[in-house]
Amino acid sequence: MRYLTLCITALILLAGSCNQPAKQTTSSQDVAVSGPKVAVPDFNADTAYESVRRQLAFGPRVPNTPAHEKCAAYLIGKLKTYTPAVMVQKGTLSAYNGTPLHFQNIIASWKPETSNRILLCAHWDSRPFADHDPDKKNRSKPVDAANDGASGVGVLMEAARQFSLLNPTVGVDIIFFDVEDYGPPQDLTMDDSEDQWGLGAQYWAKNPHKSGYTARYGILLDMVGARNATFLMEGYSMQYAGDIVKSVWSTASRIGYASWFPQEQAGYITDDHVPINRIANIPTIDIIHLDKNSETGFYPYWHTTGDTFDKIDKNTLKVVGQTLLTVVYEER
Repeated sequence: MRYLTLCITALILLAGSCNQPAKQTTSSQDVAVSGPKVAVPDFNADTAYESVRRQLAFGPRVPNTPAHEKCAAYLIGKLKTYTPAVMVQKGTLSAYNGTPLHFQNIIASWKPETSNRILLCAHWDSRPFADHDPDKKNRSKPVDAANDGASGVGVLMEAARQFSLLNPTVGVDIIFFDVEDYGPPQDLTMDDSEDQWGLGAQYWAKNPHKSGYTARYGILLDMVGARNATFLMEGYSMQYAGDIVKSVWSTASRIGYASWFPQEQAGYITDDHVPINRIANIPTIDIIHLDKNSETGFYPYWHTTGDTFDKIDKNTLKVVGQTLLTVVYEER
């Protein structure tokens, strides 16, 4: 995942260990809001976990590869079993080095007729080279991207299944952005390197799938599947949508997940939510794993060949997924 735009020392991370998720005793939660109780479906971490596995079975989903095409077909086909409102933005974008990249932004909608909407998103492509791998011999190899990509898609695929069973009150759009992780390698210095990441999201922000599209707010998921993950209040999220950050973190705390969502602010991360905020003008937050014990400040296996399926933890998928469902189903 992308470019860290400030010194790692500026990250304020929670000192302490994460607990196990609060146990669910029923198939849904009754969440008290201002008015009648709201039924929130029980997020199935097993289903999300299997979705991550299915994505990785194709191999690294690097643009212009057969694995990329096959995974796109799988995601599109699966989403169509959850909603008839599925569309794909296709085209060609230029990488940092001029390489033409064939991309597919995959979009699924629930209640497409309503203007009261929430946007949920993640990127589904894989990084073409493991430029942060500790073994220099591996740095030209593609990344499996189990956590940095597939985990967010896995959570949203399970959310999509739940939406198909019980429509939220609000309209929901899920977007899987492509060509997020084809930015320049770490040893290549380039001007405006921030614009070389999140190409699919930049395209969508300039060319939304529906003319005049807007949403009340958006939530981006990135690296949301590793064991003992910590999700801090990312800088751009606070700058553009601080009230949404605080609301989501408050919801996580209320349902028992405060250890994963500490009330602490972190640095500014260049990710898909930046063009959504700046270009599409939709206040969007980034739920992203930051790690104080890592040299990069990210998930320890970020942009390495170690970002593999064995790093995915069902407990973390459950935490993020249940928080997301609670936020969406409480909306009116």
